[in-house]
Amino acid sequence: MAEQYRADVIVSCLHGRCEDLLPALREEIERRGLGGEVGVTESGCRGMCAMGPVLLIQPQGLLYANVQPADATELVEETLVKGSVIPRLMYEVPSTHQTVREYEDIPFYRKQLRQVMRRCGMINPESVEEYIATGGYQALAGALTEMTPGEIIDEVKASGLRGRGGAGFPTGRKWESTVKAEGEVRYVVANGDEGDPGAFMNRTLMEGDPHAIIEGMIIGAYAIDAHEGYIYVRDEYPLAVKNLTLALEQAREYGLLGQGILGTDFDLDIRIVRGAGAFVCGESSALMQSIQGEVGEPQPKYYHATERGLWDQPTALNNVETWANVPLILNNGAERFASVGTENSKGTKTFCLVGQITNTGLIEVPMGITLREIVYDIGGGIPDGERFKAVQTGGPSGGCIPEALLDLPVDFDELTRVGSMMGSGGMIVMDETTCMVDVARYFLNFLREESCGKCTPCREGIVRSLEILNRICGGEGRSDDIALLEEIGDLLQGFSLCGLGQTAANPVLSTIRYFRDEYEAHIEEHRCPAHVCKALISYTIEPAECTGCTACAQQCPQAAISGEKKEPHLVDQDLCVRCGVCLDVCKFGAIVVQ
Repeated sequence: MAEQYRADVIVSCLHGRCEDLLPALREEIERRGLGGEVGVTESGCRGMCAMGPVLLIQPQGLLYANVQPADATELVEETLVKGSVIPRLMYEVPSTHQTVREYEDIPFYRKQLRQVMRRCGMINPESVEEYIATGGYQALAGALTEMTPGEIIDEVKASGLRGRGGAGFPTGRKWESTVKAEGEVRYVVANGDEGDPGAFMNRTLMEGDPHAIIEGMIIGAYAIDAHEGYIYVRDEYPLAVKNLTLALEQAREYGLLGQGILGTDFDLDIRIVRGAGAFVCGESSALMQSIQGEVGEPQPKYYHATERGLWDQPTALNNVETWANVPLILNNGAERFASVGTENSKGTKTFCLVGQITNTGLIEVPMGITLREIVYDIGGGIPDGERFKAVQTGGPSGGCIPEALLDLPVDFDELTRVGSMMGSGGMIVMDETTCMVDVARYFLNFLREESCGKCTPCREGIVRSLEILNRICGGEGRSDDIALLEEIGDLLQGFSLCGLGQTAANPVLSTIRYFRDEYEAHIEEHRCPAHVCKALISYTIEPAECTGCTACAQQCPQAAISGEKKEPHLVDQDLCVRCGVCLDVCKFGAIVVQ
C-alpha cells in the first residue's frame, strides 16, 4: 500500500507507449537503496492523452509529464533524493508555455468534475486495500446493514441517475420494474462492450477503478434480489479483463462477494463474459444473447429486459459507468448527486474528446456544460489556426452539430432535440478541412459492416444510403439524392428492429439538416468545398508561384507533373490521382486545389 512509503510514484498512461518506464524507475530506486522508502505504482488514466506517460509523486502532489526511461536516473536523484523539481519534466501549457506543478491546475481539468473517474490515476487498481482506504465499499456496507432494498431504489430514483450507455433510461425505475417482474431468479449485468470509434470511457473505468463497478453491481443486486451477475467486456480490452478478474477475486477473498456478504444473509457472485468484438452486441438483447452463448443478434422487444432478459428472467442491465455512480449516490446522498446537472440529466458524464482538437483525451464534466466550454475551455480549441466546423456526439450513430449550436447544453434531451444523442460518450471534433458528406459516408460504412443484417430496414437501408453517398462523393450525385436519403432515414428510424438501425440515419440526417449546402455543392456544382472527395477536386500549379524546383515532379507517384527545371510545371489531370503529395512537398505555395 502507498501508506507504507515515504514517497509514492504513481505512473499513468503507459498502454504500450513506454513499457520500459516502470522497470527503469524500479531498477534505479533499488540501485539507490530506496526500495523500502519509495513505492512505484501503475495506475489508471488521468484523461489528457497528450501528457502521457504521467508521474504523480506523492505526498508532494508533483506532476511530471511525457516521462521516458532515460529520465529515471535524474528523476530519482533530483526529486526523490534531493527533493528538487525538474522543470523540463513539468507539464507546459501550450498557449502560455507556463509550467504546472499539480495536475488540477492544468486548464484541461478546470471545468471538469471528476466524480466517477476520481480514483483513476490516483490509486492502484490492483489493490482492494487502496480502494477501501479511499472510501470504497462503505456504500455497500451501509446498504446491506442500514437500508432496505426499497430504500435503495428510492434513493437511486431520487438522484435522477439515468443510464450512461446511451438510452438514458432512469436507473431507479429500471430496478423497480425488475423487482416487480415475475420470475424465479433475477440477474444484474454490466455492459462494458464499447465499440464506438474513438471511444474508451468504459475501458478506462474498468482498468482504473474496477471495484467501483463491482460495488455498484452488488448494491443493485441486493436492491432487486439478484444473486448472479455478469460483466460483459469487449475482448479487445485485455487489461480491463485482467483488472476486473483480479478485483472479483479480491472481493471474494474479503467477503464482499459469494456467500453471506459482509456477514449478512445476502449471496451474490459475478462472472466476466468476454465479447467477440461485434458492435451490435452493445445492444441490450444482443448482449444477453451473447452471454447465453448464442449468436449476438438483437431480438424483437415484445418484453423489456426487466421482465424477460437473461434466460427469460428479470434482468437489470446497466452500463459500467452507471453502476459506478451508485456508490457515489449512497455515500453522498441523492440530493447532492442531483445538485449537479440539469433538470432531467443529473450528475456528470464521461466523454472521449477526440478529432481535430488541441487536447484530446478522456473528460468528465457536469451535465449541462456547453459544447463551447468543452471544445475551447477544456479541449483548447482547434489546432493549426483552423476554424471549428462540427462536433459529432454519440458514436457512429450520433449526429453532427454545427458551430451555430456551440452554446448548446450537453445533456440527454438537448442533444436528442438537435438530431444527435448522448450515446456512451464519444465526441469527435471536426474543423473546416472536413467534408461533412464524407463524414456521413464514413459512419454509414462502419454501421454497414457492424449491422447484423437481421431486419430489412437496417440491412437494406444502410446499404442503399451508403451507395447514394458513394455516388455523391464520386461526382455522380443526382438531383433527388438528398430527398431519397431523407426518406430512407425516416424508414430506418421508424422500422428498424434495434437501436443500431433506429439511429443509423443520424449521421446522414444531421449533416443534411445543418450542412445541406455541402451536399448541394457536391451534386449540383460537382465540387467538394472541403477539398476531400478526390473525384471532385483537381491539383493545378500556379505559374507565377512555381520556381521550377522539380520537388513535386520528383515525388509524384504517377509522373503526372512535367516541366523544365527553373520553369513553371504542369499537372496532367488524366494521370493525377489526387494523392496530395505535391501539395505537401511544395515550399512556395504554387500548388492550387480546386
